[in-house]
Amino acid sequence: MKKYKVSRNFKEKILQYSLNCDTFLALDSAQILYPKGAFRLFFAFGSNRTLIADAQTPDFLTALADFQAQAAERQHWILGYLGYDLKNQIESFLKSQNPDALEMPEGFFFEPTYLIEWLPASEQVVFWQGKEPEKILQEIENIRLISHKKKYFNTNQKKKTILPTVTQKEYEAQVEKLKNHIEEGDIYEINYCIEFLIQNFELQEQDCIALFSLLSQHAPMPFSAYLKWQNFFVLCASPERFLKKEGKRLISQPIKGTIRRGKNAEEDEILKHYLKNNEKERAENMMIVDLVRNDLARSATIGTTEATELFGIYTFKQLHQMISTVEAELAPDCTWAEALRHAFPMGSMTGAPKIRAMQLIEAYEKQKRGLYSGAIGFVSPSQDFDFNVVIRTFLYHKKKKLGSFQVGSAITIDALPEKEWEECLLKAETWRKLLSDYI
Repeated sequence: MKKYKVSRNFKEKILQYSLNCDTFLALDSAQILYPKGAFRLFFAFGSNRTLIADAQTPDFLTALADFQAQAAERQHWILGYLGYDLKNQIESFLKSQNPDALEMPEGFFFEPTYLIEWLPASEQVVFWQGKEPEKILQEIENIRLISHKKKYFNTNQKKKTILPTVTQKEYEAQVEKLKNHIEEGDIYEINYCIEFLIQNFELQEQDCIALFSLLSQHAPMPFSAYLKWQNFFVLCASPERFLKKEGKRLISQPIKGTIRRGKNAEEDEILKHYLKNNEKERAENMMIVDLVRNDLARSATIGTTEATELFGIYTFKQLHQMISTVEAELAPDCTWAEALRHAFPMGSMTGAPKIRAMQLIEAYEKQKRGLYSGAIGFVSPSQDFDFNVVIRTFLYHKKKKLGSFQVGSAITIDALPEKEWEECLLKAETWRKLLSDYI
């Protein structure tokens, strides 16, 4: 595959180029080193074909397998997302009746007209799809970058407050009710989420690009994504991999366990040690590892499913996270789409047992999750894939002038409601600071 030399600021230019595109998706690793690799740096734009989860696609994952097969005949890749509420197709007795402000389709994939992979270490790109690569690259390189006048993350500037749709008192009362379910043996653990909804909120497309660029600088993450499609904009800074297929190897890396960064290197080490040895965090992580092992075992050759790393502590710019890795060999009679079906939605965003946890999520959360807790990623012509977990993500509907982001934490029998509330606010802090300049 031929490689082409590009400028150092190619990422900024191609994001600016997205203003000319009806459909655009960037997958961004922020050049972070990550166990088993981070996202490949893909930029996909234009659309030969699309697949949307609607009344005509009652089994989206089966339709997706057919969609991919047609693309593979042309050696083309597909990219897109799986929304959390596809769970209702996977388990027919589940439902989602909570309010859905944004009303994003539950699934969307496209076969891009152009697919470019950026190799920043060598300042080169690979053109995987699309004609006249030299012409397209020249158009991108000719883009004049726009400087952004707003001052972000100025700690001396008083920030406007963006509040969740539940109060702390309401949140803590719900946590106590969920703990009662744990005491009664309904569940062992549940991921309980709240929403920050911003109404009458007007952003220009250029603002969304600027926000994603600033997000990449302030909170770089290995599974980030930027999606523009119709009236929807998705700005994702995810630290977590849902599921990757590489040849016959399946890899899942659930995150459970979060703590802030220290003010200096010494405090950083103290906080990492605390997270590594915190019994509650380890118990949460272990429960989800067991769930993921069970999910992958449904698709795996018998005896190949194993946790290859437990309780790894990894440091990002804003947070330390506890990450475990579960791997398996895909069984010969199991397809790539079935592997996704067996594992979706990810255990780190549901709880254990998964089905009962999802029923309680519907009962106790006030909002439909939509794309949040879903997955964004790609499938190659050879049926390899990589999908993130959609967390730390801002969703925007341009026509409705509506913005939303959700955060959550894992509730176990040892959970202290006020501490879980603090964890939610910590996870929301970046978006609250970033968006407050626009309110």
